[in-house]
Amino acid sequence: MSADVLDLARDWLAQDPDDETRAELEDLIERAESGDEDAVDDLDDRFDGRLQFGTAGLRGALGAGSNRMNRVLVAQAAAGFAAYLRERDPEGTPTVVVGYDGRRNSDVFARDSAELFAGAGLRAVLLPRRLPTPVLAFAVRHLGADAGVMVTASHNPPQDNGYKVYLGGGDQGSQIVAPSDAAIAASIRRIADGTTVAELPRSTDYEVADEAVVDAYVTATAAVGPAPDGAAGTRWVYTAMHGVGWETFSRVLETAGYPAPVLVTEQIEPDGSFPTVSFPNPEEPGAMDLAFAAARAADAEFVIAQDPDADRLAVAIPAADGWRRLTGNEVGLLLGRRAARAASGTPGASLACSLVSSPGLGAIAEQYGLGFHETLTGFKWISRAPGMVFGFEEALGYLVNPDTVRDKDGISASVAFLELAAEARGRGATIADLLAELTREIGFYASGQVSVRVAEVSAIATMMAALRADPPVAFGDLSVDAADDLLQDPAGLGGDVLRYRLVDGSRLIFRPSGTEPKLKVYLDVRGESVEDSAARLAGLEAAVRELLDRLA
Repeated sequence: MSADVLDLARDWLAQDPDDETRAELEDLIERAESGDEDAVDDLDDRFDGRLQFGTAGLRGALGAGSNRMNRVLVAQAAAGFAAYLRERDPEGTPTVVVGYDGRRNSDVFARDSAELFAGAGLRAVLLPRRLPTPVLAFAVRHLGADAGVMVTASHNPPQDNGYKVYLGGGDQGSQIVAPSDAAIAASIRRIADGTTVAELPRSTDYEVADEAVVDAYVTATAAVGPAPDGAAGTRWVYTAMHGVGWETFSRVLETAGYPAPVLVTEQIEPDGSFPTVSFPNPEEPGAMDLAFAAARAADAEFVIAQDPDADRLAVAIPAADGWRRLTGNEVGLLLGRRAARAASGTPGASLACSLVSSPGLGAIAEQYGLGFHETLTGFKWISRAPGMVFGFEEALGYLVNPDTVRDKDGISASVAFLELAAEARGRGATIADLLAELTREIGFYASGQVSVRVAEVSAIATMMAALRADPPVAFGDLSVDAADDLLQDPAGLGGDVLRYRLVDGSRLIFRPSGTEPKLKVYLDVRGESVEDSAARLAGLEAAVRELLDRLA
């Protein structure tokens, strides 16, 4: 281990206000100095650079070090963000709203941030308790704030936490994008390089928002889809995945007039240890097993799941062999069709989705005479699409009420989906029937995903480099008709993304995950029938897995 790493660790230790991470780091330093190679490797990893703003701001494992989430890193981030906001408005007093979820240390990081914002001369407003991410996104606009911070790692593993940043004003409460992200990162770095945490001014003179903010969110969200006549008697199951969604969602349901669901009681209360799931993400295998068991016992018509900060929605329906979670694309296309029908004839109205989401949304937009925008992944891009009345990405994210929340919102999306289900129920149809109607309208689209989880993030860069160095000319029996490297995109879309269009019209997209150590491959086909689409998708998936086995 180099002396530089030890010096960095000692400097970090000297300014760490957290007893737990101090003890953790003291032990590592002592073991490393005595020659413990595991401790040496651990220290090297912890101080190998800094967590950087990515798809969702800062996000990483809790622990001591510049490459972890902790009170030192959060203090530097808050002070740097405050300096950035002051530079943008040197004559005014910027307002920042701070929210937090139920993860470990979320409340600590939020209070630290509020104190540092107030100490820097900003007006800091702390939300009254742990709340869903969409409530924070709503509050930024509702309160006319200049910025917002949400302490959450969304659906990441239990050991993670994160720091999500929003901008108000002209950014309308959307997440940060370039060049703001780079400017904020540079401001944070200046703080980290030039000031210790103990020297940063703090103040307890911050505000705690009253319940009126939450009340306003509940009212606005209930208005997204008031319960139609068909809602009465609906049997459905809900899980909060050990997150913070239920308290707010239950109020929205009551206000909108929907019947109460059967609750997955084991997962309904916030618990940052997520005891019943390995990954608190409805997409992960096994994460919805308890919900499926509750649905079988209740003879439910469908299941709704939200992730721990309630910004994502998952839906499951009965299937011949049990229960099936709908893909993000299926839910997105159903909600997109709902929005398109409502906006048809509205000048300038458009639908938007990320480039890895189903091209079926473009077909819906064309069907109803709306514009269509394909963006980079992440709602920081989707939310900025001109004229957007609905946006989604296949990773269970949906933006159904852009006039109030410019981010994905699992609660408002749940209300919109409940309205769809209730309207169908009122005419004797099911969610499966809605999917069949959609297919008859736009064609037989099918989507899939293959992911490779890696131990070292550098392995993803190696695989992407290998694809660029030796581009595939075919996937199975299908030749590549066109290939796009979005890093070289002349239209300026940008991003570490490789896109392949095949001779039969199928599409494959390779990209690193923005929030997890995964390489993701997205597959989209359009066939002549359900069976043909399924067969095409299965053939592509087999070809992709074969290629990834060679790259790994």
